[in-house]
Amino acid sequence: MSSAKRSVRPLRATRATSTSLALWLGLALLVIVADQLSKTLIVGRFALGDVLSLTSYFDLVRAHNSGAAFSFLAGASGWQRWFFVSLGAVASVFIVWMLRRHPEQRLFCFAITMILGGAIGNVIDRLLHGHVIDFLQFHWDWLAPMFHGGFFPAFNVADAAITAGAIGLILDELLRVRRG
Repeated sequence: MSSAKRSVRPLRATRATSTSLALWLGLALLVIVADQLSKTLIVGRFALGDVLSLTSYFDLVRAHNSGAAFSFLAGASGWQRWFFVSLGAVASVFIVWMLRRHPEQRLFCFAITMILGGAIGNVIDRLLHGHVIDFLQFHWDWLAPMFHGGFFPAFNVADAAITAGAIGLILDELLRVRRG
C-alpha cells in the first residue's frame, strides 16, 4: 500500500508541473504574439527611418537592429545573426528546463517566462528579416549625456519583456536573500 502512495505523489507532482509549465509557456506565447503583431503593424505602416511623434518625449519609429542591445555587434559582417539565433535557442531550452525544475517559484518563473517570450520574439525577427525590428523610442534632455540628442535607442515589445524579466529576476533574488 505504501508503494501505491509513493507512485501517486510523483504523478500528482508531474501533473502540477505540466499544468504550471503549460501556463508559463502560454504566457510566453502571448508575449511572442504581441511582439510579432506590433512589429507587423509597424512594418506595414512605416518605411525604414519613418518617425511619428506622439508626445514631446515618445515617438513611434521604424528601425532595424542587426546587433543586440544598444546595437552591440550591429556592424559585424553578418555572423552575429546566427550567433544571436543560436544564443536565443540555447537560452530558450535552458529556460524551459528551469521552468520545469522550479514550478513553485512564481516570480522566478514569471521573470524567465518574460525573457523566453522576448528572446523568441527577437529570434523570429532574425530568422525572417536578418535583423530585429524596433519601433518604440523615448527621448528626454536629461538622457543627452548618455545618448546622442537624448534619444534612448529604439526597442520593441520583446525587448520590454526581456527587461521586465531581468527586473523580475533581480527582485526575486532580493526577496530570496531577505527571506534567507
